[in-house]
Amino acid sequence: MKTLFLIMALSSAIVTSGQKSSPTTIKYPDTPKGQTVDLYFDTQVLDPYRWLEDDKSRETGSWVKAQNELTYQYLSQIPFREALKARMAKLWNYEKISAPFQEGSFTYYYKNNGLQNQSVLYRKNAKGKESVFLDSNTFSKDGTTALGGLDFSKDGTKVAYEISEGGSDWRKVIVMDAMSQKILEEPLVDVKFSGISWKGNEGFYYSSYDKPKGSELSAKTDQHKLYFHKLGTTQKEDQVIFGAEQKRRYVGGTVTEDDRYLVITASTSTYGNELYIKDLTKPNSPIVTIVDNFKSDNTIIENQGEKLFIETDWNAPNKRIVTVDINNPNPENWIDFIPETDNVLSPSIGGGFFFANYMKDAVSVVKQYDYSGKLIREVQLPGIGTASGFSGKKQEKTLYYSFTNYITPGSIYTFEPVSGISSVYQKPKVDFNSEEYESKQVFYTSKDGTKIPMIITYKKGLKLNGKNPTMLYAYGGFNVSLTPNFSIANAVWMENGGIYAVPNIRGGGEYGKKWHDAGTKMQKQNVFDDFIAAADYLIAQKYTASEFLAIRGGSNGGLLVGATMTQRPDLMKVALPAVGVMDMLRYHTFTAGAGWAYDYGTAHDSKEMLAYLKGYSPVHNVKSGIHYPATMITTGDHDDRVVPAHSFKFAAELQEKQTGTNPTLIRIDINAGHGAGKSVAATIQENVDIQSFTLFNMGIEVIPSQNN
Repeated sequence: MKTLFLIMALSSAIVTSGQKSSPTTIKYPDTPKGQTVDLYFDTQVLDPYRWLEDDKSRETGSWVKAQNELTYQYLSQIPFREALKARMAKLWNYEKISAPFQEGSFTYYYKNNGLQNQSVLYRKNAKGKESVFLDSNTFSKDGTTALGGLDFSKDGTKVAYEISEGGSDWRKVIVMDAMSQKILEEPLVDVKFSGISWKGNEGFYYSSYDKPKGSELSAKTDQHKLYFHKLGTTQKEDQVIFGAEQKRRYVGGTVTEDDRYLVITASTSTYGNELYIKDLTKPNSPIVTIVDNFKSDNTIIENQGEKLFIETDWNAPNKRIVTVDINNPNPENWIDFIPETDNVLSPSIGGGFFFANYMKDAVSVVKQYDYSGKLIREVQLPGIGTASGFSGKKQEKTLYYSFTNYITPGSIYTFEPVSGISSVYQKPKVDFNSEEYESKQVFYTSKDGTKIPMIITYKKGLKLNGKNPTMLYAYGGFNVSLTPNFSIANAVWMENGGIYAVPNIRGGGEYGKKWHDAGTKMQKQNVFDDFIAAADYLIAQKYTASEFLAIRGGSNGGLLVGATMTQRPDLMKVALPAVGVMDMLRYHTFTAGAGWAYDYGTAHDSKEMLAYLKGYSPVHNVKSGIHYPATMITTGDHDDRVVPAHSFKFAAELQEKQTGTNPTLIRIDINAGHGAGKSVAATIQENVDIQSFTLFNMGIEVIPSQNN
């Protein structure tokens, strides 16, 4: 059993360096090592902690309990943890209201009074009388059952909604009469990675896998199917529309607004999809192929009779919108409607118009077009940041959009598409003065000379003395773009003198497909190099120093943190990998992990790919005798997307091999998954624990000021 010495830090100012006290001894839980060996080509790889992959075993359960006891014992000794929690809860406690949407004769919207674990779906009738429609806070006593997606029938009289229990990606679908609010039939079960799309009022399409053998939380799921559920029938009677013969990992189906067509997308990985369409007005009509390969992303976003409008990156890495006649829909017949530009396109439709939301260096620029492709106007946004929305039914006269950035809480605006007039609909009352903070974008140079943008946010008057606690956050994968967004947790961090820095590294989608591809497979090291270069820039410019730098990321971003801290353990004081993909040789064997191969490749592809993955896989690159940073790994015991075994094995390796005084802890949420649907209480506590751990290990104490 390995022991470690902890250094305690105490101070008496709002943010100060601490005075070291006597070390306290920590004893890590015993983690037995097995003798499992895998053979990849001619390479043997030892996997001593394979037993931690068994999420059903008593041994794994006991290990989780022991690790949590250690972690929470450690966190409980941080003297400012409760004060930090009180401040974060106070700042979090403000009313949050979503943009409204019309269904039938009612106007619906989500609202949270401040600290409710889950938001509540309200509605107003034509006379403006408000009532609760769905309150997911009543779904479970501990707030761990959340409302997922929902969709109304065409006339708004019926609704089908998903619920997630314990954070799992597996969902139940409940069908309800929207008028009486009575449940109509037995819930659909074992639904996963699915939308809901109604065909008129008779039923809806949804997607799922066959229930896997073994553990539902970790067993492989790789054949997705599209079903149609007819109201008044049992789930066993649901018809398979697509996927019974074609083995695809992800299948989705949506009905066009005019109820005329079913659009089907099918893919084997997280990038690239086939595209199909079926005419619902003709009985027994065939499914027509539009795109028959996985070389591009393609989505039908609108139709005007038989004219289809398709969003695609085929021959357009930054995306474009094309039109084509349904009677001859193959790509060679596509005609540009909104051509590709130098900026990445993300379109929406509403009110009889198209809205082209572009990312220009990770911030929004929105242009409005009519159905002839004529530019109507560039929408004047409230500032520099992230705008989203501009969607709705064709006949709607008023649309809504949200706007936010790192220092501006998300506000909702109305937009009249005919006049172009925009006005504030809902501005949150947050106890945070944006005028006291600033965000600035810089461009730094990565290892290979590539220019990378980064937005750095902090309190005005910050001194560049190299002593500022800094949180460096990134993702770097799967075409995901990190755009400016307000966060209460980040606001508390900055309020206490911290810097929050977000680089838009390769692997993301900020500059289109080329940017994404530059961080995949045998180019994945670019992602880590970009992140390391961001840290080097912050240190060189004296925003911070290694002893005051924390790196943070989740999921693929957890991999980013794990790879960075094992490659450059000297670079940061604190590492915070969350729900990370840590075992790059086995990730594809769990749940839907095989679908991530476009980004990662797999250990079975070739000897070269095996060597490349093993060269950065966090689990396989923890070495004895190294001083790793203070590390707190976070995961959920019900994470069935990136199974917690990734984090368990990484923690075991670090606890065995860590040298020096920095702690290695793992914080495992119980009845929690990959993050979606997490209760407000759990979210606040997690952020408090992360910030407390970080500041404590930097030798900094936070005492909230009296006016807080």
